[in-house]
Order: sequence, then structure tokens, then C-alpha cells
Amino acid sequence: MQCLGLKGNKQHCGCLKKTKSVLFLPAFAGFSSESGENRACQSRFSATKGLADGRCNDRIMTEFPAWLAPHVPVPARHPGLAVAALGAAQALGRSGFALTSPAFAAGEELDGSFTAAEEDSVAPPLEWSAPPAGSQELVIVVEEASAKTAEPACHWLVWGLPAKAGKLLEGEVPPRTGKNAARNSDWLLPDAPAGETRHYLFQIFATDLPLVLMPGASRAELLASLQGTITACAVLHASFTGGLDDDADWDDEDI
Repeated sequence: MQCLGLKGNKQHCGCLKKTKSVLFLPAFAGFSSESGENRACQSRFSATKGLADGRCNDRIMTEFPAWLAPHVPVPARHPGLAVAALGAAQALGRSGFALTSPAFAAGEELDGSFTAAEEDSVAPPLEWSAPPAGSQELVIVVEEASAKTAEPACHWLVWGLPAKAGKLLEGEVPPRTGKNAARNSDWLLPDAPAGETRHYLFQIFATDLPLVLMPGASRAELLASLQGTITACAVLHASFTGGLDDDADWDDEDI
């Protein structure tokens, strides 16, 4: 039995079982020993740098999961999103699991008080319904889904939330947080050039095992620890359009 070398994570990678001329790999679709290629390249490890360096059989996943597409608008369909790597059709919204916010509806613009547009901005309030029975912990990941990079920019990593209906108040400090794209554990304020709209996907996951990560863990470490534990997931989309700097409307005569 041969196993793809996913940096020591054999328990998650699924080992290759050879039967005649076809190799069957449970976590990867369409892998053939004749072509030597993973044609589907829809790896559950593709968005995790800690697993195969974010690659699916050495090829970066470029297709957005079909099961997720109806729930995410086109501009926000980044194939590297955490939910694309960790989720599945049967887990999305399972048992009515949902993520909402009293500050904005799905698809609406984030208020400036949650972005870099205003001083003293904080994270928006979030609410969620009860996860399926047997869930042990809840995890929230917020990413810029319109990023042009291979990996979406991470704005917030939160875990240690009880596996029950609950909420985070506006600006509330969560029990455990990880490092965002700026390498700190705060809510990374959404920012955008004037007139440009960026899209953000709030993702929540229920797990069947409690996490043992220490605060300050990276996105890669968090996603790696979540592999194979997801009982349910849900998403909430929001956008933010950069505005002109207040000083831009002043001319020399006004000054």
C-alpha cells in the first residue's frame, strides 16, 4: 500500500489501494495509474498549505465545488476557501445549521464600523443556530473570497465556541483566535481601493471532536486539524466597496 506524502498526515490523506491498473484514492476523484493524473483535482487538502503545500497531486485546485456554487455569488467563488476544502454537500446547512448577522443580511455591504473605513472599527456581530447532534465545537473562518491570490486572504480565525446555538457580540473577543493574513489574532479590517468592491465569506464549521490547537495557530494548522471532523457547515456572504478619502473632496480653495 502506497500513501501520498502529505507531510505526515497519513491519517487524513487516504492511502492508495491498487487494483489491476486503477488506483483508488478515497479523498481524490478520478486518479488513474494509466494517466498518472488526478483529473478532478478536487482535493480536500487543496486550500491547506500544511497539507501538500496547498496542492492537489502537485496541481492547484482551480475549480469551485459545484455543491457550493448555488450558495456563493460568482465574485466570491474562490476555490481556495476553507469551506471548499473542508465542507461537502451533505454537511452544508445540515440539520438547519445556519450563520447570520444582525448587522447585515446575506450579500449586503458591511457597515463602515466593521472595516478600515472608520476608526475604532471592530468585528461584526454573528449568530448561529444549533449544529447537529454529536457536534463538539464550532469554528469560524472569515476570508476575502475575491482575492486574486492562490489562497484567499484570511481575516479571522475563531474556535473554542460551544457546539450549540449562540452568538458573538459586536467587537466581542472570542475564546480562541488564530493568525490572520496580517499575522495577528485580531479581526483584520476589510479594506479596498476607492470604487473597488471586495467580497468576504463568513464560514462556520461544527466538528465532532474538540480542537487542541493553541491560540495563535495559523490558518494552515487550523484547517489541517479540521480535516475529517466536520459534521456541518454554513456560509454568510458580505461585500465592501472602498470609498474616496474624505480629504479627496477638498480642493485648494476649500483649504
